Amino acid sequence: MKRYTVAVLVKNQFGVLNRVTSMFRRRQFNISALTVSETETSEFSRITVVFSGEETAKQQLVNQLYKLPDVCSIKEFCEDNSVSCELLLIKMENEVKSRDDIRNAVDAFGAVTVDYSKDYMMFRLADTTRRIDDFINLMRDYKILEICRTGSVSLEKGSTTIRQIINL
Repeated sequence: MKRYTVAVLVKNQFGVLNRVTSMFRRRQFNISALTVSETETSEFSRITVVFSGEETAKQQLVNQLYKLPDVCSIKEFCEDNSVSCELLLIKMENEVKSRDDIRNAVDAFGAVTVDYSKDYMMFRLADTTRRIDDFINLMRDYKILEICRTGSVSLEKGSTTIRQIINL
């Protein structure tokens, strides 16, 4: 199965997220990441969905999404045509024996310390999904207290925008 990242530009109205995600459920796609926010105007929201599936089923899903009245545009992203990023907050136990190793890993990955106490350290990392996965896997050698991460956000490279292909 292939992994897909799709942005759906929708009218910013009550219930739109439920209608869009229900379409994924009905087509039996498992959503692995979901990010929703207003765009440069409050008139529209952007839903970025990361999911796995077969090409034919994905194309059928996109065709069905276009039939929803609040869907204005859909854009599929790949590594070649886009820049993608996600955000991680990770809280680690602050033990003397592991502190230096954790700090070295934080520095190597470019993470930022956002909170610190005698009991815990909290770091923020904004990077690709793969780099965040690698960082988490490295931190598993130590005591992770809590993890929170966003879904992927993606923008197409070049001057084209998702609003230029609005399907109204």
